[in-house]
Amino acid sequence: MTDTERYSIRDLSDEFDVTPRALRFYEDKGLIAPERKGLQRIYDRRDKARLSLILRGKRLGFSLAEIRDWLDLYELQDGQVAQAQMLLEASHVRMDALVQQRQDIEKTIDELQEQMDFVRNWLSQRERAA
Repeated sequence: MTDTERYSIRDLSDEFDVTPRALRFYEDKGLIAPERKGLQRIYDRRDKARLSLILRGKRLGFSLAEIRDWLDLYELQDGQVAQAQMLLEASHVRMDALVQQRQDIEKTIDELQEQMDFVRNWLSQRERAA
């Protein structure tokens, strides 16, 4: 990529499979900052990279505030180290939450299976008695 690469809202919408409205939302939140020429938004390589990180962070379940903090760390001199440390800490928290959710889901599945077995047995007994 060169520093002169430019993208329209349609280009990024298509490439990342997001709506133009989502891009405008991220712009309103200060996460990306396209150049404006009248009503036209012109995105550069930096905006494209930030959008990629935003969408990855969202897929991983992080809040926009957490994502903004990571993006802001890029501006610091030690941004990569600080960003990596913050990302690692937040990832541990997110992983713990997901593991707990998985355990809760597995417990719920077991309980539903027990309930279904109970109802099946009850119906079977009713059919035999009839």
